[in-house]
Amino acid sequence: MMAPTHDLIIIGAGPAGMSAALHAATLGLKTLLLDEQSHPGGQIYRNVTQVPPKVAAVLGPDYRHGRGLAERLQQCGVDYRRGALVWEITEDLVVTFQQDERSSRVRARQIIAATGAMERPSPVPGWTLPGVLNAGAAQIAMKTSASVPQGPVVLAGAGPLLLLVACQLLEAGAEVAAVVQTAPRENLRRALRHLPAALGAPHYLIKGLKMLWRLRRAGVPLHQGASELRIEGEHQVQQVQFNIGPQRHTLAAQVVLLHHGVVPNTQLSRQLRLDHQWDAINLCWTPVVDAGGQTSLPGLRIVGDGAAIAGARAAEPAGVIAAAHAALAVGKIDAPTCAASVREAQAERDRHLRIRPFLDALYRPPQWLAQPPDEAIVCRCEEVTAGQIREMARLGCQGPNQTKFFSRCGMGPCQGRMCGLTVTQMLAQALHKSPEEVGAYHIRTPLKPIALASLAALADTEPLASE
Repeated sequence: MMAPTHDLIIIGAGPAGMSAALHAATLGLKTLLLDEQSHPGGQIYRNVTQVPPKVAAVLGPDYRHGRGLAERLQQCGVDYRRGALVWEITEDLVVTFQQDERSSRVRARQIIAATGAMERPSPVPGWTLPGVLNAGAAQIAMKTSASVPQGPVVLAGAGPLLLLVACQLLEAGAEVAAVVQTAPRENLRRALRHLPAALGAPHYLIKGLKMLWRLRRAGVPLHQGASELRIEGEHQVQQVQFNIGPQRHTLAAQVVLLHHGVVPNTQLSRQLRLDHQWDAINLCWTPVVDAGGQTSLPGLRIVGDGAAIAGARAAEPAGVIAAAHAALAVGKIDAPTCAASVREAQAERDRHLRIRPFLDALYRPPQWLAQPPDEAIVCRCEEVTAGQIREMARLGCQGPNQTKFFSRCGMGPCQGRMCGLTVTQMLAQALHKSPEEVGAYHIRTPLKPIALASLAALADTEPLASE
């Protein structure tokens, strides 16, 4: 068995990963931080140390907050590997990653996975047309290249990010034609019971009201309670159609940005076959973790939005807590020191979590989103339609992994990232079972496509030593 090369390996340099690395450095842990991107920040703070001041002003103060965190990371002395794609983790905590098209193996006594969230798929008819993007992709384009979509832009879906991107596009000079909100109207009634707790985090409520006011002041139409969303066009997007009650609406658009919230990125935890549970409120899978991020695999912790969606500001203290528990597990600190080390972070995390029940209820995805019409493509990689998935269920398919015997659904390069949730929910409804009974795709290595030369040369490499 390979000997440990590090006390702690952290995967992901977003808010949780950066905070974990900073705290691990103060606790004396020999730490390796691996991240796919060229610069720290994750998706939420992407390119934050490189973005021009004018673009940073457009993206707002929440984005700029990440700059200080990223700068402290680069000065803390942690072994930080940029452009490092983790493509396998084993049960004995061996991590294989590719950097500069060369793969290396390292082993830790503890691992913190801070791989964050991904946008929920929105498999509406027409979502594969040119001109249709996730709202998060448009935001990344602003962060990395200061580019904004041209022509009338319609944003459709639900969630705080949808409103944030609409406001950012306005500030950047884009033509925002409309915001079509698909959250069912009854969501507001359900959310109001959580309002007293949400008042304990008033800055989030104020932020949301300011975004709505900004859109109304700019004259952007806000369509509430939309359903039966459809995107149409010959060779690219031309229009968006949707219902509000019995009335059908049509909007011209050159660009459509879809967003129905974010969900934990569970590819890594699925590869390890860790315990997961179905979140019936947010309609997604979450790994089973304790207060310190410990999963069902001893030594592997998952923190931040990869464990449960709570936002960037809650992810920071979660990283601190996980690092302290990792230090306790390897014997660097004792239990009283660990408790003292995380006390302030726990209080901070709890403050940020007060808003979550309200937001989760307000932006719960509509049921129709996971039951697209037969002609809608569900698996984008292999172009498998909703009708084909329903036919598989009629033919006896009992779960996502069996769809691979009936078709190539989930067998593309994304390994079900874009279709997995929808397939689980569609099969659960068709089979009259719960999502837990139906299950999820098994994820295999490599987690993402890697260079063949990188894989072939791996047998000749020595374990990577910390610098």
